[in-house]
Amino acid sequence: MPMKGSEILAEALYRQGVDTFFFIMGGPMLLTEQSCIDLGIRGVDVRHEQAAAMMAHAYARLQNRPGICMAASGPGSTNLITGVAHAWADCTPVIAFGGSAPLGSSGRGAFQECDQLAMFTPCTKWAARVTHPKRIPELVSTAFHQAMSGKPGPVYIDLPGDVLYQEVEDSDITWPDPWSPKSQPRPAAEPARIEEIIGLLEKAEKPVIVSGSGILWSNAAEELKSWVETSGIPYYTTPQSRGVIAEDHPYCYLTARSTAFREADLIMIIGTRMNYVIGHAAPPRFNADATLVRIDIDATEIGTSPRLDVGVIGDAKAVLQQLIDAAGQRLNDDTYRSWRDRLRGRNTSKQFEQEAILDNDASPIHPLRLCKEIRDFIDRDAVLVVDGQEILNYARQSIPSFSPGHRLNSGAFGTMGVGMPFGVGAKIAKPDSQVIVLHGDGSFGLNAMEFDTAMRHNVPVLVIVSLNGGWTADPDKNKPGRDLGYTRYDEIARALGGYAELVEQPGDIRPALERAAEAVAGGKSALVNVVTDWSARATTAAFTVYST
Repeated sequence: MPMKGSEILAEALYRQGVDTFFFIMGGPMLLTEQSCIDLGIRGVDVRHEQAAAMMAHAYARLQNRPGICMAASGPGSTNLITGVAHAWADCTPVIAFGGSAPLGSSGRGAFQECDQLAMFTPCTKWAARVTHPKRIPELVSTAFHQAMSGKPGPVYIDLPGDVLYQEVEDSDITWPDPWSPKSQPRPAAEPARIEEIIGLLEKAEKPVIVSGSGILWSNAAEELKSWVETSGIPYYTTPQSRGVIAEDHPYCYLTARSTAFREADLIMIIGTRMNYVIGHAAPPRFNADATLVRIDIDATEIGTSPRLDVGVIGDAKAVLQQLIDAAGQRLNDDTYRSWRDRLRGRNTSKQFEQEAILDNDASPIHPLRLCKEIRDFIDRDAVLVVDGQEILNYARQSIPSFSPGHRLNSGAFGTMGVGMPFGVGAKIAKPDSQVIVLHGDGSFGLNAMEFDTAMRHNVPVLVIVSLNGGWTADPDKNKPGRDLGYTRYDEIARALGGYAELVEQPGDIRPALERAAEAVAGGKSALVNVVTDWSARATTAAFTVYST
């Protein structure tokens, strides 16, 4: 029986266990999209292709498997690039499929003809063009393995229209075995490196652990917690991996982070890059004289370390278990007690100061007061998505996380507009979890119409907008193009069929959140538009020589 390339692609995805894809309809992908739906794969059509890639990103992070997005040829596919590039920066396994102009008319100025493969190659782990429909199952299988192997990341498959509509006999098609997490290799460390690390820890007095998303991708949350409790070492995470250990753990001292980094004599970095997010593990943020240990599955990552004493190439889950086994009686809860007491004291003092700030009753509402109300309202295992400038920085300081993978934000790429798409993708991945999106008003405007996507597909999320009238704070009123006005996003959400409120007084925030949550429980997306202080400027570590 003959099968078109489009049908082969749908069948290949079905055999790989794909249950959801994000897309905007268009040629030459229409038959693929319909074939996927006919096979029982859920198709979530979005309002902008960028959002499709971002929803796939959130889905991937919460499901720990590749997220799938599709787009039509030309501008449809190029619109995916920002979302794919964001996944590249965040090491997230998104598989993007782009329709493209026919191979048979290549170079002749066909409709929407451009070299999409060349555009996607620099921001993906792997990219390929299908030249014959028989190869589609092979390339889809390769895409899954490439996306999930080693350091995860996005991949792209280019699909010319004439290949998609070409027919082949089903008897001529070879179907590879589906990708499975069980097939993922878990390379362990050399025993000598483990012994070296334990020996250095025996000599250290003030060690810290800094972990990243590699813990999530290797499913190593339990091993990390066990290692922290076995060794007694205080730990910190990158923003994207917050919650990998609950942040009320007795060895977590969030508000003493700067003290810990400046005074640490040994820094153990597990499953994260030494990029700007952690100040490149360099002074003045980190102690220049500290011993630096890195554990990462990517040899290239370790090889480019600007400073390194011990480098271990291995899977986080496997290596952490090795460390736990080797520690034995050599490290215990008492080993670093005085160091933890120092950080605990600093943490308690800073928390007291912070709580006084959080209780701010001023009007317009200070963003930290909004964050406090959200902190006290959300479920312990909620998925929290934060997107913006000031509100992102304020939320980082004030809202903890308690569940692995349940914190999403603008990431290492600093992409504005991820919030609403991330929220939809997260709710689809975790339909039984509370999903809250905390948005700046500028960033919300970039993909605000994905609220419509949430409504059309019955994906109830709670969106909270910090409405400070523009991009970033502007206490000196000197930023060109900053002012956006106080957009009534609540009225827009209401017009799209959702529940919505405008809040202008701090005492009204919690009741509004409770009413919004009730609407969400009833199956509606809800938006709470909170007018916040335009002059409130969050201060965080400087990432660049300039600031916005």
